[in-house]
Amino acid sequence: MIIESAELKDFRNYEYLKVALSPSINIFYGDNAQGKTNILEALSVAATSRSHRGAKDKEMIRLGESEAHIKLFLQKHGMRNRIDVHLRAGSAKGIAVNGIPIRRSSEIFGMLNLVFFSPEDLDIIREGPAYRRRFMDMELSQIDSIYLNQLLRYNKVLQNRNRLLKSISLRPSDAETATLAVLDEQLALYGETVIAGRKKFISRISPIAGKIHADITGGQETLTITYLPDSAPGEFTARLAEGYERDLRFGQTGEGPHHDDLGFLINGNDVKRFGSQGQKRTAALSVKLAEIELVRSVIHDDPILLLDDVLSELDSRRQDYLLESISRIQTIITCTGIDEFVRRNTLQPKGSQTKVFYVEKGKVTENGK
Repeated sequence: MIIESAELKDFRNYEYLKVALSPSINIFYGDNAQGKTNILEALSVAATSRSHRGAKDKEMIRLGESEAHIKLFLQKHGMRNRIDVHLRAGSAKGIAVNGIPIRRSSEIFGMLNLVFFSPEDLDIIREGPAYRRRFMDMELSQIDSIYLNQLLRYNKVLQNRNRLLKSISLRPSDAETATLAVLDEQLALYGETVIAGRKKFISRISPIAGKIHADITGGQETLTITYLPDSAPGEFTARLAEGYERDLRFGQTGEGPHHDDLGFLINGNDVKRFGSQGQKRTAALSVKLAEIELVRSVIHDDPILLLDDVLSELDSRRQDYLLESISRIQTIITCTGIDEFVRRNTLQPKGSQTKVFYVEKGKVTENGK
């Protein structure tokens, strides 16, 4: 899988940009706040219908404009496809695949498989549970359409249940109580599927990450990722019933996969509590590289790796391991300078297949052109 070209119009600080990408390494460099990450954000929107930064559609439209466009041409399994995204300040976004509009934004998931690696990902262990749940959901949603469907349904029912709980706590009625019982059944049904999907995902990615971590540390450390469900599989319905009075009191659902978490163990010890900063970053790097391997095994193709100013956050040993690991797949890198790549000879092995772009104030210039 490769992205052949990207075209942006009135997206963030880009009035217009059209760039042809190398199937190998693409480096976008320049000072901070020039628009490098905006390019990666556009790719994320085209792949998942949403910003990896959590930005609203209107926030991604260039100042003073009412709409923005993203167009990508990509190859997957030998077929050429086009993805068009139309962002509008006052209404829902429009998405089309090969010129045919899709009905729901979720239908775009899986068309373009990305593994996004930012400095924030290096803090996946130090961050709160919500960040780790998002990690599971974003990756699973790209490779498992059933999981995505059930997650969306779960979140919708959860919102409805929380609203109803607040209403009942203020002025209860028999009709609302009956409706709550129906919502509980739906929440348990979708929630069990989410729990099962996350459990399977972690059982698959943990041994891959463990092997990578062992390679990076020279066999000195063993990494294990554990799934920590708020409600164990098969127990969600009972836990909902047990927490009914508490949920009414607080007006929100206190049990379920929206409270799940992950655990990271190195040689059996909790990395979050006892690991050094270096161990936490090595574990995070192992997890991101494991994502690539897992996606590859599911889609039988290489995903595309986006590295957003990550190399500056890693020491030379981890930089070398990362760069050696991504030689097979299309990679789009942002950084402030290319000195590190020159020093490591990164720009030479692929020859003309490595492209370097300079970014300044929303303008992109390919080196040598």
